[in-house]
Amino acid sequence: MKAQDSVKNFFPTLRMYTNFAVRTIKKVCAEIGPREAGTQAELDAQNFMAAQVGDAADEVRQEEFSLSPRAFLGWPRISGILLLIALVCGLINLFVTREQNWAPWVFVCISVFMLAMIMTEFLFYSKFLDPFFPKAISHNTYCVRKASGETKRRIIIGGHSDSSIEWRPTHMGGNKFLFFTIIYPIVGWIFTFVMGVIMLVKGEFMPVLVWIDCAFIPGYVFLLFFMNYKICIDGANDNLTGCMTAGAILKFMGDNDIRFENTEVVALFSGAEESGLRGAKASAKLHPEFKDPNVETVFIALDTMKDYDDMALYLRDMSGVVGHDKRAVELLHTAGEQAGLDIERVTMFAGASDAAAMSQAGVPAALFAAMNPGPPRYYHTRDDKADILEPKTIEKCLEVTLNAVFLFDEQGLKAQYEYDK
Repeated sequence: MKAQDSVKNFFPTLRMYTNFAVRTIKKVCAEIGPREAGTQAELDAQNFMAAQVGDAADEVRQEEFSLSPRAFLGWPRISGILLLIALVCGLINLFVTREQNWAPWVFVCISVFMLAMIMTEFLFYSKFLDPFFPKAISHNTYCVRKASGETKRRIIIGGHSDSSIEWRPTHMGGNKFLFFTIIYPIVGWIFTFVMGVIMLVKGEFMPVLVWIDCAFIPGYVFLLFFMNYKICIDGANDNLTGCMTAGAILKFMGDNDIRFENTEVVALFSGAEESGLRGAKASAKLHPEFKDPNVETVFIALDTMKDYDDMALYLRDMSGVVGHDKRAVELLHTAGEQAGLDIERVTMFAGASDAAAMSQAGVPAALFAAMNPGPPRYYHTRDDKADILEPKTIEKCLEVTLNAVFLFDEQGLKAQYEYDK
């Protein structure tokens, strides 16, 4: 049975649950507000959304995990400090200890440390900096609609409940300014390493290179102010839309007395995605049953259902390092075809989603998002408010995801799906 055959007047009903999702998002933004990872507001939002799902969930489970919320994006400020320290050392070597050649070692060591920090934190989302930052407790909340019989399949629809600290570059100048403020100091970082190597190879201190490095001072300084810690955003689109699309699916099933015989449906409101996918990583670690060969499980991450023309399925995630399950991607693509869409399959060139954490852990997963990869002006800024929600996009994403749930119940994970066109 297809999703549209599950109830009479499917499309008006779909609109009703879209409105349910939008109303809930607006209430979370108005009554709870910003939700930095590891705060009471993040937990309050999860509890509120689970309450809206109501009796459609046979069980609501909650688990906690420890994290350092500000470690993941601590690297811009640390990088700015280190690059300025390297430059100051070069100037001291130039004006105070002219007869010595010690600063190049500082250039190289700082550059190598930064490489390790950025590779582990940003590229692989590991806990390189966590020991140096304050700890907090975050949560994952699972709303579970059980199978009526033996559970042979499980589909988890996940959205993250936390919202981001504001990124100043995106707010001040959009994507072009964002890339400039990242690339400019990165060039300076590479130059710092290269000049250190050149001086060590030549065995002499070269003042002209230090003077050239001074040209990158504005970039280094701006890294110190990359994050605006005074503002945590509402995150209406990123990612209450993902949470409440998942919640609306369970609500739809509960209100219309739809229960699969052998498939369990889970809406997951994860914590701390903006702090390095910590919630999804914890979920994969705490639930080995997600990899139980006797219960076929798939995780579908929904993120930022905003820009209709930019709907995409992500074949690769975590800046292209992690590949998703091709069958899970095909499940969503076929569900899109059932909804009259040919959703583009793409690679995430920068950043990551909760699906990447699940794929890393060996859980079949895929990401479905609808966000301009530019990124858009509202991305991680105070502009991401409920008044810019796009119900049309949320409704279509809800339809596609509902189709995927019904298709998975009937056919599981397959390389190719069959359906009546």
